[in-house]
Amino acid sequence: MRRITVAAALLSLPAVALAQWNLPPESQRCPSKWGAGDERGSGNHMKNPQNVLRGARLIKTGEVIELGHVLGPGMPFFGPRIMNTQPKRTFINTGRNTRGSNEEMFTGEFGQIGTQFDGFAHQSHGDSHYNCFKTSEIATRNGFTKLGVQNAPTFFTRGVLIDVAGSKGVEMLGDTYEITVADLEQALAKQGGMKLQPGDAVIINTGWGKLYGKDNARFVKSTPGVGVAAAEWLAKQDPALVGSDNWPVEVAPNPDKSINLPVHQLALVVNGVHLLENLKLDEMVAKNVTEFALILQPMKMQGATGSTVAPIALR
Repeated sequence: MRRITVAAALLSLPAVALAQWNLPPESQRCPSKWGAGDERGSGNHMKNPQNVLRGARLIKTGEVIELGHVLGPGMPFFGPRIMNTQPKRTFINTGRNTRGSNEEMFTGEFGQIGTQFDGFAHQSHGDSHYNCFKTSEIATRNGFTKLGVQNAPTFFTRGVLIDVAGSKGVEMLGDTYEITVADLEQALAKQGGMKLQPGDAVIINTGWGKLYGKDNARFVKSTPGVGVAAAEWLAKQDPALVGSDNWPVEVAPNPDKSINLPVHQLALVVNGVHLLENLKLDEMVAKNVTEFALILQPMKMQGATGSTVAPIALR
């Protein structure tokens, strides 16, 4: 316990400052490597059946591990986001079997609460989104005409859990710990020298998810997560998506106080890589599951910026 406590204190220290990051100009990032006008980004990996088959080959026991948190009033909400559920006891149907019907009405940001999947309409650099679509041209009162989450595919691919907290010998990284490239490589080395492959779903355990629904104020105030350099390294691995057990995947606030959540722009705007947030990873970590088949399907909401999801791991 003493070792864990001391290590956790050390991991609270800020990382060494890196060179200042700036978002590359449109001339360097557009068109996307997936082609001019593309709206699927890293989701294009799911057009390759070999990625699906690689994931399927990892299913050995048939065990299902749920990675999504339950949606409810006790979960943390970022900023002004809400979720309200209003049960509707609608009516008793005709017939001698007196069948009753109940429904519910929801209000809230269902693309951006709970365990959630970020689409490309969610983030921009000024007016410019992924593949240089312009907010001023694609945003309407009824949703985005381009980059809506309905363009995202069903993901069935190899999942790799990078247990950064575990590799450090702690249950949870410090409140503002910036995960570096060396941290990711060290964790993969300790997991038997695992290698990332194009089309993987890369999931990072920070341990921060232990606070979810238990200390929501601390959970949303700050978080350990990947820094810019680590995010650039991950993007070069060409993943289908990158996820974590925290709310933004990245470290927050960023060590560079002059920028705000830059990894969101780096992933979604620059590289067209989807982000998956607020994952429930406790069972995966407890069972030491680091390689698995990940299955995830965002809701097909026309023109939405993202989707609440309930992903699963199969092994």
